[in-house]
Amino acid sequence: MKIRGFEIAKGYEDKNINLPIRKTKSSAGYDFEAAEDCVIEPFKHGVKPTLVKTGIKAYMQDDEYLMLCNRSSNPGKRGLVLSNGVGIVDADYYGNDDNDGLIMFSFYNIKEEPVEIKKGDTIGQGIFVKYNIADLDDATGARTGGFGSTDK
Repeated sequence: MKIRGFEIAKGYEDKNINLPIRKTKSSAGYDFEAAEDCVIEPFKHGVKPTLVKTGIKAYMQDDEYLMLCNRSSNPGKRGLVLSNGVGIVDADYYGNDDNDGLIMFSFYNIKEEPVEIKKGDTIGQGIFVKYNIADLDDATGARTGGFGSTDK
């Protein structure tokens, strides 16, 4: 029985993707790598953030989510900040029909020059978190898509 963990997302099976790992026994976060080379251009008003693909999907229990966090060194060294502050990967994102649950980090570049990301660069971390629901919660909806689909 699977409880929580990571798998390679569809379309990335033959791309030598590494599953996220914790680097020390007391680390909370699993380090994610970029699945492919990309360039993150300097921030400009009105331009959408750059989605950096990981080639990874995550499975977990229904009362858990995967919190996506920036690396502490990214803002100072590379000028990269998460556009959404913290990313939330819901349990029902796993295996969705749109993108199989592909995890992506959404970055803005606050430096004046482009930032080059290479395949295999560590770009962020994921932390599995349990959550509670409020009294009188009666959510019954079902996910019908992938990234950004819960408001549709």
